[in-house]
Amino acid sequence: MLLDVVTITEKDYTPCSKANSSKDSVKHMLQSFKYLFSCNLVLSRSLSGYVSRMRYLMRLKEDDEACREALKSGKVLLYHKLSPLLRKTSSGYKLASLKTSDLEQILEKVGKDKHIVNESFLLGCTDKDEPQFSLDVGDLDRSALEQECRGMFVDLRKAFFMIPGPESPLAAKGQALLRWHQTNCFCSATGQPTVRNQSGSFRVCHSSGITYYPKMAPVVIVLVSDGSRCLLARQAMFPPGMYSALSGFCDMGESVEEALHREVAEEVGLEVENLQYSGSQHWPFPQSSFMLACHATVNPDKTQVNIDKAELEDARWFTYEEITEALQNLPRDPRREPPVFWVPPSYAIANQLLQEWANHQQLSRKLHGLK
Repeated sequence: MLLDVVTITEKDYTPCSKANSSKDSVKHMLQSFKYLFSCNLVLSRSLSGYVSRMRYLMRLKEDDEACREALKSGKVLLYHKLSPLLRKTSSGYKLASLKTSDLEQILEKVGKDKHIVNESFLLGCTDKDEPQFSLDVGDLDRSALEQECRGMFVDLRKAFFMIPGPESPLAAKGQALLRWHQTNCFCSATGQPTVRNQSGSFRVCHSSGITYYPKMAPVVIVLVSDGSRCLLARQAMFPPGMYSALSGFCDMGESVEEALHREVAEEVGLEVENLQYSGSQHWPFPQSSFMLACHATVNPDKTQVNIDKAELEDARWFTYEEITEALQNLPRDPRREPPVFWVPPSYAIANQLLQEWANHQQLSRKLHGLK
């Protein structure tokens, strides 16, 4: 799950000397606040039973019988051809979480064996230790299920605009796990069927003895800055008007640093001088990616962009004012016309990079007496 970005305001900063107004001081402050925030997160998790909850989940992953028992009292996120089920509430939409017993009754009403609930995959558990599972029922009639479940199945990209931010990682994880199992039914060495364990944490080929685990492809995503502007790009497949940070898959054997330098050079013809790690995020598109987010800088005298047209439709520099306006005017409804220029919404780690960059620019401007 993405952490909330720490916003640093003028009252958070008390200069101790003239040297503290330097760029190095600003950088040090941002790192310190992020460290303190991380410590608080770890402490709160320990106090809320995080360790016991993780050990409980590990037992469910390893013990098939315990997992089957947990499913009986658990809740299931339902998908239809990888589209999650949403329900409308007084404040908007949210993920539909069905009790196993209720789901079994619904399945019987639409003429399906209730025991297909046992094909669910373990996702995690709530703060109240309620086990959570995902199940795809794409072979059943969609409209009949929507009527019985009092909801609707929505494409995940659209669902991200409709559901609360904290629910996005769970919806993404559910789809990613379902997709992985659907595409790994056979052993790559023997061609024989693979068999899942009850939780869905792995699949085994009994012919070869090979065990397969769900995988994520590492991807670097980087926000490049020349000190006062940041560089955003768009692919032809992006929604109209949307620009995002540069990103690309890591090649075999590459480090994050090597992949980042290479991607920036390939896509926009710039040479990165410095980089700083920001955070990470699971991303379900196009398959299942592990996004490693970084900030990077280039020489302010060498900012001429040379776009690789095979990769990008456009790339250009944006000012602080343009970014802050875009962050404040994110599209809320995918069915409406989006702004002329907009950036990925809050659930995407690209948005986190932009928020951090804007916060850094704001602090830097205040330190130097700029508006």
